[in-house]
Amino acid sequence: MSRYPDSPERCAEALRTALRQMGQQPARWTPVCFAVWFEHAAGINGGLSQAIARRLDAKAPIDDDAVLQLHAEHIADPDREAVQRISDDLQRLMTGVAENASSTGDSAGHFGERLDRLSGAIKAAPPQDLPKLLDEASSSARQMQDSTATLVQQIDDGRREIDRLRSELVRARGEAMTDPLTGVLNRKGFDQHLASLLIQAGGTPDAHSLIMVDIDHFKNVNDTHGHVMGDQVIVALAQVLRRCAPKEHHLVARYGGEEFAILLPRTPLADGVRLAEAVCQGARAMKFRDRRTQQVVMTVTVSAGVAAHEPGEDSSSWIARSDAALYKSKQGGRDRVSAA
Repeated sequence: MSRYPDSPERCAEALRTALRQMGQQPARWTPVCFAVWFEHAAGINGGLSQAIARRLDAKAPIDDDAVLQLHAEHIADPDREAVQRISDDLQRLMTGVAENASSTGDSAGHFGERLDRLSGAIKAAPPQDLPKLLDEASSSARQMQDSTATLVQQIDDGRREIDRLRSELVRARGEAMTDPLTGVLNRKGFDQHLASLLIQAGGTPDAHSLIMVDIDHFKNVNDTHGHVMGDQVIVALAQVLRRCAPKEHHLVARYGGEEFAILLPRTPLADGVRLAEAVCQGARAMKFRDRRTQQVVMTVTVSAGVAAHEPGEDSSSWIARSDAALYKSKQGGRDRVSAA
């Protein structure tokens, strides 16, 4: 699935916005710079937009170094370095086991040859030489036993190390697909799960539903109460979404900025609409208080759009129809659900 599933018109609008914002900063117009500002302008990378907003609030210029840092932290695959390191560790581990196995094999070969020689010598040797020959055989057997024990120990250690590396790889991949602010899937994780679902999707219509959720008037929240409060609203909404979509196969993702997606496999449209209405109700119940006085200083609402997957439909079209339903809710007065 494309990282940028928006229509050409929306991409062009985001590009114009990005160019205007880039012109206000000292960073050179490199491909990395374009990527940073485009994803920010398109609203598809919430963590990046928050990082840019914090720098702008602090009057910090976004120069070449800042662009590289923003790109590394919010756009470049965070698991690539970890995967490479784990792969290198695994390669060293397997090389060590192979070398030890080869050495043990050589020892076994030498041991066999030595036993053959000793067998022949014992048959031809006078009785007084037998103790010496038996001692030599016993010594060779102990050496072979030690060599085998070393290999067995290394294999056991290797098995434990492989289990550790596997766990580390799973953790790295999980972190790469998780939004650090909310703990739900990020855009990359959503894209991967959506693509996997569509590969498995059959021809039955109305089998899967997708909900797009957006916080109403979120810019006013940031402008009036600051980005810290804005982050609290986003975190609280993510918790509401997880409560409303608790089943293991339900997938909640932060789609970008203040927009979330709920992917509902094996869920017909009517059930998706009911779940979206529960999300709206849960959002209305959120109360944000002043930490000092505990007085409620703000409440928020959300708008939602729901679309059922149509047979043969690609991801971009499905998302676009869910988004269109979301904008219908916005145009209809917000704090409501619309179905595609």
